[in-house]
Amino acid sequence: MITGSLKNQIDRVWDTFWSGGISNPMDVIEQFTYLLFIRQLDEQQNQVDKKKTHAKILGITVHDEENIFTSDEQDLRWKNLIQIGDPEQLHTIMTTQVFPFFKTIDAGTLSAVFQDATFGINSPSTLRKAMELINDINIKNRDITGDLYEYMLSKLAVSGTNGQFRTPQHIIDLLVELMEPQLGEKIIDPACGTAGFLINAAEWMKLKHKQGLYDKNAHQQFYDDTFTGYDFDRAMNRIATMNSYMHGFNEPNIAYRDSLSELPAHEREYYDIVLANPPFAGSLDAERVDPAIRKITNTKKTELLFLARFLTLLKVGGRAAVIVPEGVLFGSTKAHKALRQELVENQKLDAVIKLPSGVFKPYSGVSTAVLCFTKTDSGGTDEVWFYDMLADGRSLDDKRTALLPDNLLGPAPHETVTEESPYQDPAPVELTTEQLEKNNLPDLVARFRKRNSSERERKRTEQSFTVRIEDIRDTGYELSMNRYKEIVFEDEETRDPQEILDDIATLDGEIAKALAKVRDLLGGAQ
Repeated sequence: MITGSLKNQIDRVWDTFWSGGISNPMDVIEQFTYLLFIRQLDEQQNQVDKKKTHAKILGITVHDEENIFTSDEQDLRWKNLIQIGDPEQLHTIMTTQVFPFFKTIDAGTLSAVFQDATFGINSPSTLRKAMELINDINIKNRDITGDLYEYMLSKLAVSGTNGQFRTPQHIIDLLVELMEPQLGEKIIDPACGTAGFLINAAEWMKLKHKQGLYDKNAHQQFYDDTFTGYDFDRAMNRIATMNSYMHGFNEPNIAYRDSLSELPAHEREYYDIVLANPPFAGSLDAERVDPAIRKITNTKKTELLFLARFLTLLKVGGRAAVIVPEGVLFGSTKAHKALRQELVENQKLDAVIKLPSGVFKPYSGVSTAVLCFTKTDSGGTDEVWFYDMLADGRSLDDKRTALLPDNLLGPAPHETVTEESPYQDPAPVELTTEQLEKNNLPDLVARFRKRNSSERERKRTEQSFTVRIEDIRDTGYELSMNRYKEIVFEDEETRDPQEILDDIATLDGEIAKALAKVRDLLGGAQ
């Protein structure tokens, strides 16, 4: 986990870009990414050089194919660039030699990121200062490097025109915790953005399945064939790739792709878990939508199309935890009703979680919910579990101020991570009743796991309860929690109406007497 000193280092780099005229957070992250990549390639070359040195000692011949930099390209390595004291010279070399070079090299993921890249640091002094600060950051430890990049992404405070905005970290953690991914399962986010869901799922699995990952085959499958992400925004695609790389995925499965268009046959019904917060923006041309999706729902609304897409991606037995706008739960169109019926009758709808209306502030005020379901193609829904999340650990205004210390936020509160133990897994902490009122997530997770047992005994007046499929049918498959939640009004003792009327009459009499006195006084004054 990231510590205060590392946060300060990132903040200083961020402020350097900002003061240098790069004010768009997306642009800051991109330029930061490129510089980190350049340094990463130098680190890779260092490893190749060490390998060659050891081979030479042992009398083994090593071919030059592994080299990233030839003998004529040594000036383009980070370790040599950082030695250039003149900012103007450094900037010239970066724009005319380094960046063009990285577009031509064949270094897998790293070079692929540069193909559509644009060098956007126009100020030589900004470039020089940013490189100095980045040079001081420890990027050799993958755990810390991944946390570094996640913290940088948390500063992304821009909402895109296509309904894109970053899902809060604690909400991502929640969905991963609910799904409990297992080794060997294939996970996809078809609207991956910065790859937050995929990375968090990976980190959760590293923690929960630490022993299992010691197996060589399981380890290789984990890094090569567990996580897949699509996104139709090239900038997001690059950032997702970099984020994955920073977390140890040398060849991440991040693809530039429109998830609603037709997919290759081998990817249909291929995945075990879908984790997603897809764009909610409006409608699109039905002609570009995969016919497999149109078989499930005949609509142009993206939020419904994505739900149908999830069903086409999941294998039978696969499960999903996805964020949807609340309108999906009660929308009255034929498409809305048909899709809800599909989830309830033909699949197994496990849970509907109502999120606080301010959870995505300041980016968006849209009301949202989480749908958890299992693909069965044969039904299986008997009771649906509902949870009304009232507090997520932060204020629900635009400031989103933390109501508890950082270590007590999210679905898995833990002891504080110190500077002395940044690599240790912190011990879990059980929240008090008062703390749970400020952060419902741990309670939500605990009750979700009891949804088929003790939760079925709870009344509809409580924060969580279950609803029978027969009751859902009777409402036309409405899934809004407000449709089923019962509100108990407490009896209040009220006064007898005649007594109130008598009091009013008395007051009227007193007012009349007072007015008469005032008139007398005024008359006397004349």
